[in-house]
Amino acid sequence: MIRNYFFNLSQKYASKWLVLFIDLAIVLATLFSAYLVRFNFTLNFDTKQFLVQLPFLALVATVSFLIVGSYKSVIRHTGFTDVVNVFKSVVLIAAICSAGVFVNRTSSFAPSFTIPFSIIVIHSLLSFVAMAGSRLLFKIGYNRLKCKFKTSKNILIYGAGDSGIITYNALLNGTNKNFNVINFIDDDVKKRGKLINGISIVSGNDLNEKFISNNSIDEIIVASQTIEPKRLINLVDSLTDLEVIVKKVPPIEKWIDGELSANQIKQFQIEDLLGRPQIQIDNPNLINEFKGETVIVTGAAGSIGSELVNQISNFDVKHLILVDQAESALYDVQQDLKRNGKHNFTAIVADIRDGLRIDSIFQYHNPTMVFHAAAYKHVPLMEKSPYEAIKINVNGTKLLADTASRYNVKKFVFVSTDKAVNPTSVMGATKRMAEMYISCLQKESKTKYITTRFGNVLGSNGSVIPLFKKQIERGGPLTLTDKEITRYFMTIPEASQLVLEAGTMGKGGEIFIFDMGESVKIYDLAKNMIKLSGLRYPEDIDIKITGLRPGEKLYEELLANGENTLSTYHKKIMISKTRELDSKRVKAKIEELCITNRFQNNNIVLKMKQLIPEYKSNNSDYERFDKRVQIYKKAKGISQDKPAQDKTLLN
Repeated sequence: MIRNYFFNLSQKYASKWLVLFIDLAIVLATLFSAYLVRFNFTLNFDTKQFLVQLPFLALVATVSFLIVGSYKSVIRHTGFTDVVNVFKSVVLIAAICSAGVFVNRTSSFAPSFTIPFSIIVIHSLLSFVAMAGSRLLFKIGYNRLKCKFKTSKNILIYGAGDSGIITYNALLNGTNKNFNVINFIDDDVKKRGKLINGISIVSGNDLNEKFISNNSIDEIIVASQTIEPKRLINLVDSLTDLEVIVKKVPPIEKWIDGELSANQIKQFQIEDLLGRPQIQIDNPNLINEFKGETVIVTGAAGSIGSELVNQISNFDVKHLILVDQAESALYDVQQDLKRNGKHNFTAIVADIRDGLRIDSIFQYHNPTMVFHAAAYKHVPLMEKSPYEAIKINVNGTKLLADTASRYNVKKFVFVSTDKAVNPTSVMGATKRMAEMYISCLQKESKTKYITTRFGNVLGSNGSVIPLFKKQIERGGPLTLTDKEITRYFMTIPEASQLVLEAGTMGKGGEIFIFDMGESVKIYDLAKNMIKLSGLRYPEDIDIKITGLRPGEKLYEELLANGENTLSTYHKKIMISKTRELDSKRVKAKIEELCITNRFQNNNIVLKMKQLIPEYKSNNSDYERFDKRVQIYKKAKGISQDKPAQDKTLLN
């Protein structure tokens, strides 16, 4: 209890006046030490003169400390700047003393008083060492007490560069938790064996189960800001097998006021392991593109829509209109904007399938740009409800696109998906039909229609990452449809930046696709999520294979059969060259589908297959139509790449 009392007492900041008193005592004590050194550790000096010098030195030192302010520093956080301030105080003391002695010697009016210059020099050296040393000793003692009386974590810091040193200081100066840095780790062979603040730098190859066990390592913090994504994935994968928590230092631009604190060091998120650098789109033209524009965002309460709203609100838009039928979610987005000081927006609860409602919104607000992100996106659910998928994804898009054309909107940006490429599901097919419709509309409208096509969005509503997180919280197992299934991934900000960039560079009629690097194996992603949660696979949480869901693909694609790409000024963004469409026939077929009876699911799917030759159902009841279409085309001598047009296929 007594030891804990003293530790708790040390947790309080020492009074600056107490520090001033201690520094003053050190200055006076070192004057006596200076005389001892000068006279070979004997008392063969004028003690009366010494007693006269003490009050003079006390006055000079007090004035110097008050001027420099060296006594104001927090002792347990002593750093280089604090030592420099101590040095300034000592120099000022020496200067004032020297000036006083010089004036005394040259003035006939001053009383007899002197301090030998040799004593002043020796005293300066001793007092600087004593005051700086006392601060460092207190800091070391405090940290030792903290290690002894407070639960500590043994840490390894990956990266022995500037970021690693800053991380070390942030951990050392943290007051809420106690960290004991065991080693720095660095891949640079030139740094190995060297010391940072007495802590040795070791190779990453030294990390093994024995090393972790012998040093009782609790956490490994990746401080390096330049580590390559693939190297990071391999590193995290190898480290998490050793049953330690792996954390990372955030990018420098996210440090609070340019300084890193221990609380900012977080565990790895799965988006940190995409296997490629984060996509950054820094286009100054965006500022001019949105200045003074009235912008509508549909699906504004969704994952992509809300991020679009967030990013567009940072531009100098004239007005921002948020449209969504999800009332509660839209309210949350509205409140977030208000909290961020944004007021030039209007949130509207509306269904994009309601043509009159959409027309009234356009008539009242007269928008100049539309970002269409509203959609039904869940593959298994849409496989069971083709009518609903058509109503939202196709008819909703059609109504919006037609309305935009009537009101001469400058740009209409449509958010599509890679599932529209060679679709195997109703959802993918409806998104492809929406692409086709606005492509046809481009030929007869002044509005510039632009499509963006990208893969799965990390953390979006209903995506695999939130699902896995919930399953981990419940203790598992994680459910996976197939061990070999892969997907392309991007973050929500990346996807939103792509949409905005497409809106800037698009001239009308393009389908923009995104270079998302290599596809990610979901099985590996699931294992990494288990490991990053501090658990073990399969001991703590297992992975259960459930089989492909209706309409689900093993591998996603970004280009359809017969498509290739053109480059743009951004190396990560390409334009898909799609095949020519018979605009009149395609528009007529889509319009016909949009008024199909809700009880005619088979008829809806068959008509979609007739319109989209590459639409082949997978693991779905609708696969039977693909066989009928093939038999029919073969009998009629029709190319498999051309659409079939015969109602007898339903029989």
